[in-house]
Formats: sequence, C-alpha cells, structure tokens
Amino acid sequence: MIYTFLLSCLITATSCNRDSYSPSEDDGIKKSGDVTIVTTNTVRAYDLTKQYVDFSTKSNMSPNTITLNPNQKFQTMDGFGAAITGSTCYNLMKMSQEDRSRFLTETFSDAEGMGMSYIRIAIGCSDFSLSEYTCWDKEGKNNFGLQTEETKYVIPVLKEILAINPNVKIMGSPWTPPKWMKVNNLSDLKPYDSWTSGQLNPKYYQDYGWYFVQWLQALKKEGIDVYSITVQNEPLNRKNSASMYMSWQEQQAFIKQSLGPQLKAANLKTKIYAFDHNYNYDDIADQEDYPVKIYQDAGAASFIAGAAYHNYGGDKAELLDIHDQRPDKELVFTETSIGEWNDGRNLEKRLMDDMREVALGTVNNWSKGVIVWNLMLDMEKGPNREGGCQTCYGAVDISKANYKNITRNSHYYIVGHLSAVVKPGATRIGASGYSNAGLTYAAFQNTDGTYAVVLLNESDDNHKITLADGEHHFSYDVPAKSVVSYRWANKK
Repeated sequence: MIYTFLLSCLITATSCNRDSYSPSEDDGIKKSGDVTIVTTNTVRAYDLTKQYVDFSTKSNMSPNTITLNPNQKFQTMDGFGAAITGSTCYNLMKMSQEDRSRFLTETFSDAEGMGMSYIRIAIGCSDFSLSEYTCWDKEGKNNFGLQTEETKYVIPVLKEILAINPNVKIMGSPWTPPKWMKVNNLSDLKPYDSWTSGQLNPKYYQDYGWYFVQWLQALKKEGIDVYSITVQNEPLNRKNSASMYMSWQEQQAFIKQSLGPQLKAANLKTKIYAFDHNYNYDDIADQEDYPVKIYQDAGAASFIAGAAYHNYGGDKAELLDIHDQRPDKELVFTETSIGEWNDGRNLEKRLMDDMREVALGTVNNWSKGVIVWNLMLDMEKGPNREGGCQTCYGAVDISKANYKNITRNSHYYIVGHLSAVVKPGATRIGASGYSNAGLTYAAFQNTDGTYAVVLLNESDDNHKITLADGEHHFSYDVPAKSVVSYRWANKK
C-alpha cells in the first residue's frame, strides 16, 4: 500500500514533519521491507507515519514476544469507518473538488490511503441532517421519493467514495419513520405529529416495510448497494431531534411480519441488524438483552443477521455476553461520538481511551466492524440542529473560513489504524505472550494470507515488542502513548 501522507499534510491543520509522509530517496529512512508499520502517538510526532522493518535473521530470544496463532479463529471482519451524515456531506461538498477528492482518497482508497471500508448513512434524516424529513412525508405510495439532502449531498458523496473504493460497505439506519405512521402510544393509538419520540402504529407495519424496500431500491438505481440496515437508530431514546421508541417486542413483530418478508420478496440480500443502541439498554429493565429476546422467536430471528451497539451507556463487555448467549448471531459496533463532554479534541486523552474502548475493545469482544459517528463536521460543530447534538466533534473537523484546513481527531485515527492493515474478510486470530499494563492488541489474518496486528501502548515508556508468526519474527520499538499497526506477508 502507498500512503499519501504528504498530501494529507497539505489539507490538515496539524503540523507535519518528515515522519508524516513517505520519505524521499535521500532521507536515509528505509523505503521498503518485510513488514509495513503505521504509527501515531498522542503528540503527533508520529502521525499515521509509515515505516518498514525486515524479518530478523537471528533466533528469537526476546521475552517481549507476542506470538500469533492462526489456528485460533474468531469473527470475520466486515470493515471500519464512519457515518456519512447530511452534515458531513454538506461540509464535504463545500470543499473544492480537488481538496475533497484528496481527502476522500486519503480516507477510503485501499491503494493510496487507509482504506476505510464501512460507512453508515441515515434512511431519511438524522440528528445531523440539514432538516427533518423522511422520504415519504405524505401518505400515498406515489409520494415516496429521495429528498434534496440525498440528491444534492449524500448520493454525490457516496458515488465519489465508491469510485475510489468500490468495495466500501454501506449501512442504512432510520432515525424516524414518516410522522403519519406514528402514534403517541400503543394503547391510545392517537396520531403523533412530531419528529421526536412516538411509536410505530402497527397498522402501518406493511407500509413501513415497503418504505425500506423502496429506499433500498432507489439507492440501487443510483448505483449504490446497501450492505446492511438497522431497524431503528437508538430505539430506546425518545429525546433525539428525530427519534422513535421501539421496544424489542415491537421490533420483533415488525421484522417478522413485514420487514423480513418484504426484503425477501424483493430479492434483497441486505443484512438486518437488530437493536442499534447502548450497552446498558438505557437502564430500562424489561429491555435488557434486547436482541436476544427478539431472537427467541425463530421466525423473526431467521431474518436477522445480528445486533448493533453504541457505547453511550454501559460497558463493551455486553458484547461478549450477547455473543455467548447467541454465538450464531453477528455483532457490529455502529456509533460513538466525541465532543465537549469527553474532551473530544484532546488527542492525548482520547486516542488512548477510544483505541482501548472502541476500536480494540469491540473487536476483541466479537464485533465484526467499527463505525464511528460523523466523519466530518466544521470547527463550530455543525451543521447541527436544535434538539440534536450541538456539542459533538467530527472524526475530522474542517475550517468554515476556507473549507480547506482539516484537523484529525481520535476517531479518524482509531478507524484508520484498523482499516490500514485489517481488510474486509480478515479473520481475527489468536495471539498471546508478552503482556504489560497499558498494552492492548488484536491480531488478524487477511484473505490474501497477510497477517495484521493493531497494538496500543498506553504507558509512558517505549516498549520494544517482538511479533512472531511461527515462521518469522521481527521487533519494533513501540513509542510511549501510541497506536501501531503492522502488516506482513506469510512467507514460507
């Protein structure tokens, strides 16, 4: 892979040094080798810095050895990336074509960038859209249609991304159904004319299933295949600017009676993921183990690939608990955010926490993918709307003064370090050996046979780590407070 780090320096607000790009011939730095290494530390002395080392020709006597075990296999990986919201697309479309192409290539290209491979978009509006809407705001099937946000912003950006990397997977999630489908509760069944909260009227189950099918087919006509959907973003959150409450009982009934059969009848292979909310189920006792309860109905479970999770409440250990209960079902992590509340622009804090809890933490607990929230917001945390998050930062933030200068935040680095070396279809494999406080890692084997390791060193000290695969070994001095990604061929 070739990383255009010099190109990235030209469009980022962070300062760049020689370590931040592919060195020139007279730099005296190794230009190739058996192992490709990408490093970032919290002070950006290493900033997605690409380096190489060769396999050692000496016997391995290092006590700091981590040994891969490809015979111990866990989940197959789908990919890593960010949400391409209306706000993200608005900001991207404000950039010049040249700068936008450069940034998207750096982000999504497998040959010239980090190869991010999984993105999430809204079905209708989200809380980071330019307005509140769905694609069917007036009753009557002839009134369905993609709206301005899709046609002017989201779809053009998706087409540019897919032109760069045709293998990017896309997940769709609704924040709300059309308002005319909503009621105040399932007892009174009174019309509920609000984008926020409400519940889906059971009499519209078939119409809502039709809506999903039409949306998927509308994007397909644009040349955009949607790999997966969730049934409702944050179904236990009544307070978002666009939202709907949907208990596990309701989601189970809707999937079984409408969504699953209608996707099947339309010959759509799009995966369905249940839940799409927090580890702690927003502390609603009868909604605990939400997806597992849905799976108890074999009819509903037959249509569901697995469950999606966010981390705004609870602990990542919930992923392991759900996997242990239903190891036949998949898990994917679909949203996390940084903002004012968690010191989101402080890379010294967030890079360590987000790598441990989000990137490696979810993958090591059986998640097949990691998707963070907005790929790009402006430096004023927008565009945003009243009622939505007005304190969120993007994976990157762009200057409104010129829509050119970009600052990369922790979420860009954590998904970038995964996607740079772990490719779709890779299998997480076993690894064991050296351990130390603050050291976390995950190992993989890609479909081309290459090995990949992503390692976090939270300590204040450098650690010389040796990695071994049974045939070869090599060492690298891992900087303090850093993330390191490795990839090497399984040479015999």
